[in-house]
Amino acid sequence: MIFIACTGILDYTLDRQKDNREYAVSNELVQEETVTSNQRSNMRKRRAVANHANKKSRLSSHTTHSSPHHASELFDDIRAVISSSWNMKWDLLASFSPFFITLVVFVIFVHWNGSIVLGAKEAHAVSPHLAQVLYFSLVSALLMPPVHFSFAQFVLLAQLFWKNKLISLFKLSIAMTVGFISVHFFSIAHPYLLADNRHYPFYLWRKVLNRHWSMKYLLVPLYTYMWFSILSVLGKRQKKLWVVGYLLATAATLIPAPLIEFRYYTIPFFFLILHSHVNDNRSWILMGVMYAAVNCFTMFMFLFRPFSWSHHESGVQRFIW
Repeated sequence: MIFIACTGILDYTLDRQKDNREYAVSNELVQEETVTSNQRSNMRKRRAVANHANKKSRLSSHTTHSSPHHASELFDDIRAVISSSWNMKWDLLASFSPFFITLVVFVIFVHWNGSIVLGAKEAHAVSPHLAQVLYFSLVSALLMPPVHFSFAQFVLLAQLFWKNKLISLFKLSIAMTVGFISVHFFSIAHPYLLADNRHYPFYLWRKVLNRHWSMKYLLVPLYTYMWFSILSVLGKRQKKLWVVGYLLATAATLIPAPLIEFRYYTIPFFFLILHSHVNDNRSWILMGVMYAAVNCFTMFMFLFRPFSWSHHESGVQRFIW
């Protein structure tokens, strides 16, 4: 909810600022054309045409997004949002008051309830589960294979890395370091995850993540590639500030959750796939077939592969997400 409100404020303030720039530059163009129409000298006419072209290029540069290769773009957006938000603070307060009211009510509920959950509070205590963000990147990329595992995406990431080798190497080193620290110190094996064999994460943990002590470290380069791919795909159409906001919102959603559950990934994944702007029919068909196959497998396992616990509660148990 906070992410939606922040993106709304981002679009509202930057669009308003862009409209103001367009209006100001258009007025300059009109005034200049009026002046130049009264000039009789051919030299002055040619000079006016050149100035007019320069003004148009200024207008074009203001009405389009800056190149993502400019390092100052993010800071320029932050400065513009802060400045515009302060100037339009009352308009923003009126427009986004429903979000503010919902946030206040949520804080009151957490204070009154003593926890964010209604059930077993001790089993869902907030924990620094940084590895959760890495798991999300792997699951999300695997659910969008035509986008993140295509040859074109490999080439694009290689070109971006090669274009700014020193900066890219620094970013890669930071990402890998954070990844290794996350899986070593902030990887949580929740008791529910270890005990309940009715859910798929139980088998993913046993067969993949915890198969060998080195496995969690060997997956860090893959996690790193996934996040670089995700951020590059989002950065093609979105402002850098939006991408940073998405990353922070995803981390704020997943890190406090100690239990590995695919349902925790649904909202961040929906935002990801909706803003990835997948336009080719081939990718949609491939992903649709894959989703249908996964759903058919899940329904088959649930309906036709029941089992019983020998040392626990009686009754039929079934596999589910």
